[in-house]
Amino acid sequence: MGSAAPRAWRRALLHIALALGFVIAATIIALGEGSVIEAFEIAPIPGVTEDFIRGVDISTLEKVQHYGGRFFDRGVERDVLDILKDRGVNWVRLKTWHNPVLDEGFNDQESLVRMARRVKAKGFKLLVNFHYSDHWADPAKQYKPAAWEELDFPELIEAVYTYTKEVIADLYNNDAPPDMVQVGNEIRTGMLWPDGRLGTPPNEHGSDFDRLAELLKAGIRGVHDARQEADPDGTKGLPPVRIALHLDNGGDNALYRWWFDEIVKRDVPFDVIGLSYYPYWHGTLPELKRNMNDISQRYDKDVVVLETAYAFTLEDADGYPNIFGPEQARIAGYPVSVQGQAALVRDVMEAVAQVPGGRGLGVFYWEPAWLGVKGAGWTQGEGNAWENQAMFDFNGEALESLNVFGAVVEK
Repeated sequence: MGSAAPRAWRRALLHIALALGFVIAATIIALGEGSVIEAFEIAPIPGVTEDFIRGVDISTLEKVQHYGGRFFDRGVERDVLDILKDRGVNWVRLKTWHNPVLDEGFNDQESLVRMARRVKAKGFKLLVNFHYSDHWADPAKQYKPAAWEELDFPELIEAVYTYTKEVIADLYNNDAPPDMVQVGNEIRTGMLWPDGRLGTPPNEHGSDFDRLAELLKAGIRGVHDARQEADPDGTKGLPPVRIALHLDNGGDNALYRWWFDEIVKRDVPFDVIGLSYYPYWHGTLPELKRNMNDISQRYDKDVVVLETAYAFTLEDADGYPNIFGPEQARIAGYPVSVQGQAALVRDVMEAVAQVPGGRGLGVFYWEPAWLGVKGAGWTQGEGNAWENQAMFDFNGEALESLNVFGAVVEK
């Protein structure tokens, strides 16, 4: 523990650096005897304007705060949304589950609307991420909601449409209009298994893109119909809603060509290709660049990295094993530090900003506010495997890597 005097001295040094006109992140590597200050500059990215998406997914925030999580900015407790906005964040991504009984109701429709109201009231743009599941949906698991288990395929299509429309209408009715909607989360293997499942090689449905396309179209139609009914004569000034389709493995160009060739062939109407890119799972940064450059031109679509993250420490806050460890750091090749975290985020932003034709919309950081507080884990009764990839330390203090969101903008 450091005394008040050293803390005041460190704050004064940071303020002097800022006053001199540098975009500086200063991190205390160790406190007390042998303390070292590591200072680094976050350079602007050519061509990045205020409109570039500098987003965060904070879907677990309500749960973190419910279990006592608090957030601080240089020692002063503040609303985490104000901290994020002051550091340059301009978009928020929120997921929604159908009936999350395994997560105590967090991220259901009611929870989504509460969070969306908070987000929009602070001036952020909003991306809504439909998982179409009662719990986590990703390439390894895309289980349909329990309430839909006995539906036949036509009934399932209708359920997707009705549910999607109802959620979006609820947002409009609560002054929380979405700016982008994600129909499915990391749906490389399809969604709403087994009906919309894809297989490589084909599964029992024959790698059935026909069925997946019908489910996607139902969700997309629900989004657009909700907006149309919310503003039938176009006089309310509601923002346009862009539809994103999202895969993982952002560096795998063959995957994206295979998947989107089939989706485009079936006339699924969408606007944005969303990618997950974690450098320890999804290939190299040059592979991500090549993929984004190719698919944006091949399909004449904008691209956005919907998920990325990196660790600031290898320490653990809650005794629950973390996803990110020494092997992930070795693969990714960035230092495990506040500086390394900021450098990775900036590099991913730069890769997106360089997509030809202005097709790169921006980047979302996944769960920067997921503190390792007891109770706020992956599911009820479990811990958090992500807190060392947050952008707040284990006590809720904002890390200076958060400066990357504002610092990348060309002034």
